[in-house]
Amino acid sequence: MDFWQRYRAIDARDTRFDGQFYTAVRTTGIYCRPSCPARTPKAANVTFYETSAAAHDAGYRACKRCLPEAVPGTPAWNVRQDIAGRAMRLINDGVINRDGVEGLAARLGYSARQLNRILSHELGAGPLSLARASRAQTARTLLVSTAMKLADIAFASGFSSVRQFNDTMVEVFAMTPTALRATARHHRPGTAPVAATSLTLSLPYREPFDPGIFSFLAVRAIPGIEAGTPASYARTLRLPHGDARFSVNYDGGAPGRPLTLTIGAVDLRDLPALLSRVRRLFDLDADPVAIDNALAADPRLAAAVARVPGMRMPGAVDPQELLIRAMIGQQITVAAARTALTQLSAAGSPSLVPGDGLDRLFPTASEIADSGYSLLRGPQRRIDALRSAASALAGGRLDFGYGDDLPGLEAKLLPLPGVGPWTVGYVAMRVLGAPDVFLANDAAVRNGVRALALDGIGPGAGTPGSGGHAPDYREVSPWRSYATMHLWRAAAAPKPLVREPNVVREPNVPEKAMP
Repeated sequence: MDFWQRYRAIDARDTRFDGQFYTAVRTTGIYCRPSCPARTPKAANVTFYETSAAAHDAGYRACKRCLPEAVPGTPAWNVRQDIAGRAMRLINDGVINRDGVEGLAARLGYSARQLNRILSHELGAGPLSLARASRAQTARTLLVSTAMKLADIAFASGFSSVRQFNDTMVEVFAMTPTALRATARHHRPGTAPVAATSLTLSLPYREPFDPGIFSFLAVRAIPGIEAGTPASYARTLRLPHGDARFSVNYDGGAPGRPLTLTIGAVDLRDLPALLSRVRRLFDLDADPVAIDNALAADPRLAAAVARVPGMRMPGAVDPQELLIRAMIGQQITVAAARTALTQLSAAGSPSLVPGDGLDRLFPTASEIADSGYSLLRGPQRRIDALRSAASALAGGRLDFGYGDDLPGLEAKLLPLPGVGPWTVGYVAMRVLGAPDVFLANDAAVRNGVRALALDGIGPGAGTPGSGGHAPDYREVSPWRSYATMHLWRAAAAPKPLVREPNVVREPNVPEKAMP
């Protein structure tokens, strides 16, 4: 977006752009979200920033009226596969808190000095400033959503000391932590503090939101590790400092249709990483209006988008786990993959924080390589490929995660036995959040194309590429991953009965779905 497109967005107070850029006003010394209800400033007094950290570094403080930190993040970090996008995904996952700037730079293949120069040029702030802004946002969320002690919030947000926490909150928000907590609409001073490892938070997102992502996760849930319904999902998870357990619930009938995260247990040092991974899992930083507008322009998808606005692309809370699940689920049905993964889960260790029927962790690569592979049934080549990948992960010969780009991911995964372009594309969608992957050879995608054709959606819907439309859906780029999600949804939808004289039968459409 150029300056005037952004200026028109703030003049219209368009909530869709909240979190995607920040408006700093020189005459007031504050920065706001695009939808701030205050009077629109003169264009001559406005500077736009890609990140709140850049506004902080330029000497601006956050607006007390619109609270620009209390918004979803930007989808740009998934769309962008450059160093800046990759760095932001890792910063949001808490890498700087754990490994420092040197650790972040090493993961990206640069020196700390080079990385600082790149991020300052691209985003207007260096890695430390970006990490500080992320900590401040986490701290603000905890201050207004929980009754945690201030010291606990400081360390849970990634600050190294309470003094640093206090100084940063005053610098960023021009308010002390206590004053900021008092602004919470539903805060009751007399409420007893909850345990530091048991928290309930509201997750902001952009409307519309399709809750179908809960069903996607529920049918793939592994008993004892995950549990899901059409409006909830819960699981155990291994994080850098210990085990965690969380659940997410969606209430489509309540005002504001809240999405609520309940953390049953977590080491407070892992809280920023957990929040980031949950947001990635549910694709909460997506811009569904932009995505739906692009997809609806293709006549093959228009009716599907109209029926299901706000489709989300499921992410991954553990990159290594996702690769194992993808390899097991290749070329078999969802039900068969779930059965195999349930068998494999017996190799996992018991959770140290069991609860709500969840008492196990997904097995580590070492556990799978040592003995877990023996629990699997099926072609020996597939089992050997899985054992080889698990051994490479356990031995450090294979290392990938949120900070990779698509070419780098391909270079790491394609040499593995049993891994092909489909697996790499699926992992890229769910681990990197890559928005422009189209799995053309996926059986469920082909079934989805046929299902939309049976519905009579769009000219030439039954014959990809007819009517001047490309079979790889390049017309909807860079959102082809979401086109894939719509086709998977169409393939999995109940098929209408086809009535013939004296015969009632189901159409013979083979069912194949993703792992």
